[in-house]
This record gives sequence, C-alpha cells and structure tokens, in this order.
Amino acid sequence: MTTITVMNDDPSQLSDVQSRAVAALIREEIARRRISRQRLADQAKISISTLEKALAGRRPFTLTTTIRLEEALGVSLRTRQPDLPAPPNHNGVARGDLGSYARASVSWIEGRYLTVRPSFGDKDAIYAYQTEIAWDEQRSSLIFRESQRLDSEFTHHGDVSVPNQSGHIYLVTNSSGQYRLIILTRPTRTGQMHGILTTLQAGRGAQLTPVAAPIALIPAGVVDPIEFGRIAAGHHCYEPYRKALRRTIEEPFALFLPV
Repeated sequence: MTTITVMNDDPSQLSDVQSRAVAALIREEIARRRISRQRLADQAKISISTLEKALAGRRPFTLTTTIRLEEALGVSLRTRQPDLPAPPNHNGVARGDLGSYARASVSWIEGRYLTVRPSFGDKDAIYAYQTEIAWDEQRSSLIFRESQRLDSEFTHHGDVSVPNQSGHIYLVTNSSGQYRLIILTRPTRTGQMHGILTTLQAGRGAQLTPVAAPIALIPAGVVDPIEFGRIAAGHHCYEPYRKALRRTIEEPFALFLPV
C-alpha cells in the first residue's frame, strides 16, 4: 500500500496544507491566463525546477517563492486559500462527506493507473496520462494525483470519495468552487475502472465549455507497452486504449443519453 506523508516544521516554508492550496491557486491562474509555467517562473525570477516541484507536491513552497509568485501574478495566494482540508485526522477513517471509509476497506484501489479518455483537441485521438490513488495520512483519506500530462498546467489532484450507497468511486477536484468530477465503477476482475468524466474544456481565450466523456483507469502494471500523451490512430497503443474506452460504453459501465 502507498502512503503519502509530509512533515514540515520549517517556519520559512508553508505548511503542507498551505502549499496545496497555493499550488491549486497557481494552476488556476495559469489556466485562466493561458500562460506557460516557464513564463511564470521567469516573471517571478525563480527556477522552473522550483516551480514544478512545488506544484507537484514534491517540496513545499517557501515564503520567499510565494511572495515572488504573488508579485508576478498580481494576486494574493496566501489570503485566498480555498478548499482547505479538514483538520488532521489520524483515526484511519475518512471524513463523512467522503464515505467514512477505513483504509483497509479501500486499499485495493490504491496504485498507479493508465488513464484514457477521448482527446478534446482531436476527435480521432485518445488522450492518455497517469493517475495515482494513495492514502494521505494527514487527511486520513484517499487522494488522487495526475501526472504525465501533455497539458501539465491542467494537471488535477483531489479527494477520493467511496460511499457504500452507490457502489461507485468519485475523484473530486474543487478549485475555488470550480468542480471537476470523475465517477467510476468498482474495479473489474482485471482491476480496470470505467466511468464518466465531467469537466470544463478550454476554448479560445478564456472561454470554458462544460464537457463529459467516457474514461477508463487501467492498472499501470498490466499495461505493456505503456505510452502517455495524445495517441493517434495508427499508434501501436491506439487499439488497446480504444478498446478499453469502448468497453466503458458497450458493457455499459456508463450511459450517454441521446437527445
């Protein structure tokens, strides 16, 4: 089982909770302004490595770095901290709004997954990236974190809800009240999870359009070969990835109603 634990007692660094909140706000500003991480790093006079590691949660934000980013963006990152998690909970049971599950009851979905969905930019391609689901000791619940995305500025992370009533798994991102939701079935015998993604598609300028699409999560350990990015027809991974997506609709694990 995978455990994510972050300890930080350095007063010059933001806490883990504060760093996650600042990272979420920075990703939101990058997406809204449609600027690259490199450009932001240059404007804030920090290295791209420092920015990338802090956004990925591999190191906390320092107070100095945060101030420089605030000056570059022209916004306050420390007073707007939305989506703060509940106070630390070390009893091994998730919050009630996530399903009140114990770690032992959900350990079977921890791991890394190849994640595939239709490409929003190319109707004949499949978009593939990685999703990791792991137990967070600080939050006392499962969290998910994406990686290996071509559009890294739109990388998501958030809570995992596993209520007994519906029998489904929910990957929830809440950024300043803006939600992105994935609803998944329980894993099949091969460990795959299928469902629906609901999100906002970036259009021209600042335009965002609601969109829904089938999605499949496949245990990374059983995929060989594995490729990430935009997978076009003719690529050696295209057919197996497409088969997994088609299964979402044809079994069906999710329904898309005609109008």
